[in-house]
Amino acid sequence: MFNTISIIGCGLIGSSILRAIKNNNLAKETKVFDHSKEVTAYLKKENICTNGSNDIRQCVANSDLIIIATPLSSYKEIILSIKDSLKKNAILTDTGSVKKEVMKIIHNINLTDVHWIPSHPIAGTEESGPRAGQAQMFKNRWCVISPPKDCANEPVKNLKAFWEAIGSKVQIMTPEEHDKILSLTSHLPHAIAYNIVRTVTGVEDKLKHEVVQYSAGGLRDFTRIAASNPLMWRDIFLDNNENISKGIESFIEKLNELKKAINDKNGDKLYQIFNSTKEVRKEIIKAGQDTNKPDFGRKKD
Repeated sequence: MFNTISIIGCGLIGSSILRAIKNNNLAKETKVFDHSKEVTAYLKKENICTNGSNDIRQCVANSDLIIIATPLSSYKEIILSIKDSLKKNAILTDTGSVKKEVMKIIHNINLTDVHWIPSHPIAGTEESGPRAGQAQMFKNRWCVISPPKDCANEPVKNLKAFWEAIGSKVQIMTPEEHDKILSLTSHLPHAIAYNIVRTVTGVEDKLKHEVVQYSAGGLRDFTRIAASNPLMWRDIFLDNNENISKGIESFIEKLNELKKAINDKNGDKLYQIFNSTKEVRKEIIKAGQDTNKPDFGRKKD
């Protein structure tokens, strides 16, 4: 599919992409750059990618597709470092969960003769690092592509084909649409999960021990979400702050509505709230985003 693909950042997502490329024979050559020598050594030892570079410029030289799979706060430094080493007409993409702010960075850097096409594979686990990577990570998961308005059709078509080749379903939307939707489907749930875990564990030590000891399924799921990479999520909340703040405000309104119904012992109102949310679950299963089987998404393929 591509002669050479370079991956910058080989944690959970980057190493999963490498595994998928290898399993599907999508490149003649793969190259990686990661600040951690332990990461590149691990990739070489496991024969995931033997071409690890300590020089980021050398890593991207002559590559047809370059994928940035690092925290959002590192993008500017990375792009400034590689911009003069990129092959003419190369495709530069990423895996980040926020797009609008990144588009501003790219615009200010003024890349020339390179096709910048943001991507967001909506996949992952609460684990991090290359050992957690899985070749099947992207199978039947959505990947959103947000090409700039002036982007040529051919590179978008080629990038779409790449994500589909590693198992993704691809949807194209604007950066603004992407950030608004993800703020509700991913970012707000993480904000809530972090604070639920903080709430139930912010009690006296004896009670905290019992809370952990007798955790029910609901709390266990929230702790799984709240165990996600803190650096990555810090950057997401900073870059998508307006959309996430609006989501939190709406959540607080709904939470106060629930609190009032509880205080008033208003059974009809409580039933109405709980019954309305049950329908959303059915719609998510119907859309193929989950299944009614237990422990979905918690076991590795």
